[in-house]
Amino acid sequence: MLPLLITLQSFFTDTADRLKGEQKGATAVEYGLIVGLIAVVIITAVGLIGDDLAAMFQNVANELTPPVAG
Repeated sequence: MLPLLITLQSFFTDTADRLKGEQKGATAVEYGLIVGLIAVVIITAVGLIGDDLAAMFQNVANELTPPVAG
């Protein structure tokens, strides 16, 4: 009877450890998906407003007067 109890205890302990490990793996995957989604949003935003932003900075640069040497 004792070997059966030891085997069952071992089984439940190993199962609990594996379930905890899988949860950590799932969390890592979820974080990876979130980071990937954020990267896609940033790339899309830069692609959409990149030219307008560059033009705006060029307009500001053109409006600035060069420093007077002296």
